[in-house]
Amino acid sequence: MQPTPYDCAREILETIPLTMQAIGGQMRANPPLNLSVHQFRTLMFLSRHEGASLSDAAGHLGLSLPSVSKLVDGLVARGVVARQPHPRDRRRVTLTLTANGRSTLQTVREAVQAHLARILVTLPPAQRATVMQAMRALRQVFAPEREEQAAGMEGRP
Repeated sequence: MQPTPYDCAREILETIPLTMQAIGGQMRANPPLNLSVHQFRTLMFLSRHEGASLSDAAGHLGLSLPSVSKLVDGLVARGVVARQPHPRDRRRVTLTLTANGRSTLQTVREAVQAHLARILVTLPPAQRATVMQAMRALRQVFAPEREEQAAGMEGRP
């Protein structure tokens, strides 16, 4: 019997929290990373959307504007995010990663990716291929423009 879209949705809802738990656990277990999952997701978002607004970040993170403002305040204080005036609207600000922010993101991303790889090594190669295929399919469904970008990142450590 073929799985229904509802069956697939259930598996996604069951698996993503477990994956995020593994990511958060790695960040908490490695104090030099010193980022929360929300901070990590904010840096990832800003790396793909330079010049985004607080509202853009809040929408992506699914958090309230005051929560994201406080989150960004902490990232600005750490020197990983910069707030800049919007070029056409003085009432708005844009958010960008600093050089330190790009470096921090790269370090954290590599550490988390290595941690996930240590977990995924337990899967047989054929199942890892299936996971890769499924992740690409999900990316194509949820963010088709990013699937094209990710195709150029294959094989990166």
